[in-house]
Amino acid sequence: MNYIWRHKHWPQFSYDSSKLSALAYQYAKQAAQLSGRLSQTDDGDSIAAQLDLMVDEAINTSLIEGENLNPASVRSSLQNYLNLSPTPINVADVKAEGMAALLVDVRKHFNKPLSKEMLFNWHRMVFCGVGAGFEDNILHSELTVGQWRDSPEPMQIVSGPVGYERVHYEAPAAQDVDALMAEFLNWFNQADVLQNHHEDNQQVPGVIRAGIAHLWFEVVHPFDDGNGRIGRAIIEYALAQDLGMPVVLSMSTHIEKNKKEYYRQLNTASCCDSSELENPAVLDITEWLYWFIETLIAAQQEASEKVATIFEKTAFWQRHKNTELSERQKAVLNKVFKAGKEGFPNGISAQKYAALGKCSKATATRDLGDLLAKNCLRSEGVGRGLRYLIALSPDA
Repeated sequence: MNYIWRHKHWPQFSYDSSKLSALAYQYAKQAAQLSGRLSQTDDGDSIAAQLDLMVDEAINTSLIEGENLNPASVRSSLQNYLNLSPTPINVADVKAEGMAALLVDVRKHFNKPLSKEMLFNWHRMVFCGVGAGFEDNILHSELTVGQWRDSPEPMQIVSGPVGYERVHYEAPAAQDVDALMAEFLNWFNQADVLQNHHEDNQQVPGVIRAGIAHLWFEVVHPFDDGNGRIGRAIIEYALAQDLGMPVVLSMSTHIEKNKKEYYRQLNTASCCDSSELENPAVLDITEWLYWFIETLIAAQQEASEKVATIFEKTAFWQRHKNTELSERQKAVLNKVFKAGKEGFPNGISAQKYAALGKCSKATATRDLGDLLAKNCLRSEGVGRGLRYLIALSPDA
């Protein structure tokens, strides 16, 4: 195998519009509908939905790279950078704060051209956080932080034990990175007026531009580490520029659930047979873009469901603002809302309520009966199969 950055036509990517146009339109339509729905709803609901999705993105884009962030630290840091009232936490998490700062920077400055300085700043955020101790963190980092990689050793993605490594990918040499990234940034900042190389008078759709940008960035692999996290931030940056506002989704949440396929698709798109290097055929990435757009559509659908749950929660508590409930009952109901449809797709049992409410099963049974009587819950099944679901409509 060889690599597409050695291809005769690099980086003149081509794709078959006829295979992508319907998908691209579906994504654009969904994105516009969801953004429009949020813009017309209560500010509190809109902020809650976007904050939840940003927390998901920060946690999952790090988890893809094998790094666990503290969700409470992420949420508190995001609230701080968004000028909301932060949730107090006892332990500061530098990397959680850095990821929060990165996501907020993407949302606040998407209307600006993408620059080398911006990417360097994002890289510093990912590995060294921000604020007090920021410069010290950079000085003591084992990585080259806030600049392109400069090691003379090949940048390789490998697996397997020492002595039996398998090289999956090798990036361009470090001395070529600055020129390659200058070419990428020039394309990215002009891509809204670029045309597909093989189809006259057709602009590159925003979602396709985002897919090309992510692949291009990952192929160059310009940093010592953190290329995945910054590459996925570039996706959001490109999509926001196309939409004219920050996107309402977390692509990393969907990728984390399908991580092996994500890496397989990236690897397949980044490599080519040696015989193809001088092949006069174009550098076609249709397969990669098809998968990329399908993944975005799935992420958009997940985001839409999360937003719907937040709206349902607001409507539920508005209906029950005068309903007398114990603090335990309120806490359990909020936990079920937070888990979403995926958390308890078939409702909760008395045993599960007892665990969520940290109470005895007898107390759980009394609480559940009271919640049924007050139309906060509805029940399905009988006997051991009895389950309770939140009553989302007044006549449930």
